Amino acid sequence: MKEDQHRINRKITSPEVRLVGDNVEIGVYKTSQALAIADEQGLDLVEISPKASPPVCKVMDYKKFLYEQKKRDKALKSKATKVVVKEIRFGPNTDDHDYEFKKKHAEKFLKDGAKLKAFVFFKGRSIVFKEQGQILLLRLAQDLEEFGKVEQMPKLEGKRMIMFIAPKKVK
Repeated sequence: MKEDQHRINRKITSPEVRLVGDNVEIGVYKTSQALAIADEQGLDLVEISPKASPPVCKVMDYKKFLYEQKKRDKALKSKATKVVVKEIRFGPNTDDHDYEFKKKHAEKFLKDGAKLKAFVFFKGRSIVFKEQGQILLLRLAQDLEEFGKVEQMPKLEGKRMIMFIAPKKVK
């Protein structure tokens, strides 16, 4: 089991502590006295601020406190947004019909709040058409202007030219 992040009960080493908590007279007590008060209530003495002088301790149910903390952390984690990245792949000589088809998909992805990674894949000697690939990606960026904004301009990485488009915030 990992070391507790708080010192509790007999693990508190300072000679006196500032005591807080429910049904407790707030003030500075000898550690032994504070432990007795916590014991009386059937609760734990938990050091919540060890750097203070004297350290601040609270009388509470430690297991319940840890449980509440875990629950809080889990709730925060579930609220964090997850970024989805959708990819659309073009060839350097993609014709208009295919382009329109893929553009419709790109539009849908951006409307759904996903990031878009559009790339032109150059096979074999088609790398000689890299200007065409860049023109294609810039045209896509222009066509999707109302749905998202370019996060990274077209950039050649190996045999692919990649561009990122982030969705615009929905009002």
